[in-house]
Amino acid sequence: MEQRTEDGLSPYRVFSRAEWAAKRADTPMTLKSDEVTRLRSLHDRLDMAEVEEIYLPLSRLLSLYVAATQRLFHAQQNFLGTEDTKVPFVIGVAGSVAVGKSTTARVLQALLARWPNVPKVDLITTDGFLYPNAILEREDLMEKKGFPESYDLPALLRFLSDIKAGRRPVRAPVYSHLTYDVMPNRWIEIDRPERPRAASRPLMCRISSISRSTSMHAKTCCRVGMWIGS
Repeated sequence: MEQRTEDGLSPYRVFSRAEWAAKRADTPMTLKSDEVTRLRSLHDRLDMAEVEEIYLPLSRLLSLYVAATQRLFHAQQNFLGTEDTKVPFVIGVAGSVAVGKSTTARVLQALLARWPNVPKVDLITTDGFLYPNAILEREDLMEKKGFPESYDLPALLRFLSDIKAGRRPVRAPVYSHLTYDVMPNRWIEIDRPERPRAASRPLMCRISSISRSTSMHAKTCCRVGMWIGS
């Protein structure tokens, strides 16, 4: 939706579907039909045409961002005479419940992981940073599950800080959608990208962010996000 200020200016660019699809240019389609089917969440409408017209242009745009970040990093290294390790390039995917954030993240991960430089790609969601059900019940927060107060925000912020600081490995807790609870003593380990040689090797991770609905009766949790380490 286009949003305009009083002076008629807008911080957004608006494209028709055809205009956006044309920005794919010569970006190759690297997914097959059966792979797209596996990436799709239940009840999500996703087909090859959607990937080609929507996701490939987005993948191309992201590659431009990462390439620009890499050039700036190398220019800064040369200017300062340093050999600092590069930090991840973070992408967040946010939205209301059941709008397709997980599908979007998985499709982008699959596309970005097949860039010519074969980047390392990891995905994380904020579900694992929910407090365990036992704590939610003790604190009378079960009815608020998915709202900001139901998350261990200090742990999430430490995780992000460690990723950005280049620590390795960094662990994220795992959430089970079978038991609807955080799994005890289960972790996902995220390792930072290898130090680049001739070509840089980006890292992309999916990190969910959290937001709250303005409606008192609706719960809005942005469950999916991404980061790309440039």
